[in-house]
Amino acid sequence: MSNVPVALWAVMVLVAMALVFDFMNGFHDAANSIATVVSTGVLKPGQAVVFAAFFNFIAIFIFHLSVAATVGKGIADAGVIDIHVVFGALAGAIFWNLITWYYGIPSSSSHALIGGIVGAVIAKAGASALIGAGILRTVAFIFISPLLGFLFGSLMMVAVAWICRRTRPSKIDRWFRRLQLISAGAYSLGHGGNDAQKTIGIIWMLLIATGYASAQETAPPTWTIICCYMAIGLGTMFGGWRIVKTMGQKITKLKPVGGFCAETGGAITLFIATLMGVPVSTTHTITGAIVGVGSVQRASAVRWGVAGNIVWAWVLTIPASAFVAGVAYWVSLQLF
Repeated sequence: MSNVPVALWAVMVLVAMALVFDFMNGFHDAANSIATVVSTGVLKPGQAVVFAAFFNFIAIFIFHLSVAATVGKGIADAGVIDIHVVFGALAGAIFWNLITWYYGIPSSSSHALIGGIVGAVIAKAGASALIGAGILRTVAFIFISPLLGFLFGSLMMVAVAWICRRTRPSKIDRWFRRLQLISAGAYSLGHGGNDAQKTIGIIWMLLIATGYASAQETAPPTWTIICCYMAIGLGTMFGGWRIVKTMGQKITKLKPVGGFCAETGGAITLFIATLMGVPVSTTHTITGAIVGVGSVQRASAVRWGVAGNIVWAWVLTIPASAFVAGVAYWVSLQLF
C-alpha cells in the first residue's frame, strides 16, 4: 500500500474523530447554554436544546475565526504537528470529556483539548515545541473568564435589583421570563462562536501538517467550518442532562431574573474572549456568572462545596488530558 492512501485514510479518521469531539463538546456543554433557562422553567428541556443548537450554528455568520487561528497556529510549533500528535490530543480531550460527563462534572472541553495538544506535543518533542504566549493566554483565562462572568453577572443582578426596586415581584418574573429567551440565545451564540472554532482549529492544524492545506492561508477550508458548527449544534440538541442538573440546580437556585443576569454576564464575557481570539471555557464562564448572581442575593445562596468540586475539576483538566494524550501519542505510533 502506498503512503498517500495511508495518509489520506489517517487524515479522514482524525477528521471524523475531531467531529466526534466537537459533537461531544456540544453534548457536554449543552448545560452551559440551557441549564438556567430550564431550571427557571422558561423553556422545557426539549425546546431549550433546539433553541440553543440553532444559536450555536448561526454563530458561523457572526464571529471571525480568530479562536480557530489561535488553536491551529498559536499553541505549538507547526513543525512538530503530525497525525500522531493530533490523535493524542483528541484522545486525551475525548477521554476527559467522557469521564466528566459520566460523573456530571461541568469541566471544560476547551481546556481538555488544549491539554491534549500540550501533552501530545511534549511526548513527541518536549516542552520547547510549545508556544508559550498562546498557552499562557489560554491558561490565564482559566481564571479570568469565571471572574469576568462573576463580575458581569453580579453587576447585572445589582443593576436589575436597583431598576426594579419598586416593581411587583410577579411583574418582574413575567418580564424576565421573556427577556431570558434573549439572554439564553446570546449565550448560545457565544458558546457556538468560541467552542466550534476550537475544533476548526485542530482540523486546520491537521490539514496543514499533512499537506492538505497551506500554512500561508488565512482561513481554513470552508467545509471544516460548516462541519464543525453542525457537529456542535447537533451535540447541543442531544444535551447533557447530568450536567444540566449540577449547573441549574446544585450551585444555586435561580429565578428568571437571575437566569437572565447570569446568561447576559456570561455572553458578554464570551463575546469579548472570542473577539480577542482566546479559547475560553464556556463552562467556567457560566459557572462564574451563576455564582456571581447567587452571591448578590446572599452568600449562603451559593452551595460553595459544589462550586469547590467544580474548581478542582478545572484545575485537573489540562494535566489529566495532557497525560492521556501523551500515552495516546505513543499508542498511535503503533497504529498509523
